[in-house]
Amino acid sequence: IRVAEEFKIFTNVHSKHVDPKNFSPESYIDVKVTGDHCLIPPNSFALARSVEYMRMPEDVFAIAVGKSTYARCGIVTNVTPIEPGWEGYITLEISNTTSLPAKIYANEGLVQLVFLKGEKPDLTYNLKGGKYHKQNGITLPRI
Repeated sequence: IRVAEEFKIFTNVHSKHVDPKNFSPESYIDVKVTGDHCLIPPNSFALARSVEYMRMPEDVFAIAVGKSTYARCGIVTNVTPIEPGWEGYITLEISNTTSLPAKIYANEGLVQLVFLKGEKPDLTYNLKGGKYHKQNGITLPRI
């Protein structure tokens, strides 16, 4: 899965702490890649989105796994499970665990997906009205 050219990078300019139940969009600054990469500050965190728009079949579940080249450079990615029936751009969570700025290259692979086929659940993500269904861009935490 490729990372798009849009990023949201954590900043402490407008926020004193992070509260998942009362999240402030001012905790991030928006960055649009003008060259070929985005620079993530040392020991920092960013959100991005996939280039690819996904539509999960109702009997398939996916798990995203970070690519080893980035992991070996101290760049850790996380994506929560992608449920049957979910649709949208994948929000990618990126941690720079190093003491140096880290380059994330736009339009290049950042994570890979493992697809698991099973039985259709009684209630798929789209039918239960999941809060991240059909997300169109980088989606901040929702409660």
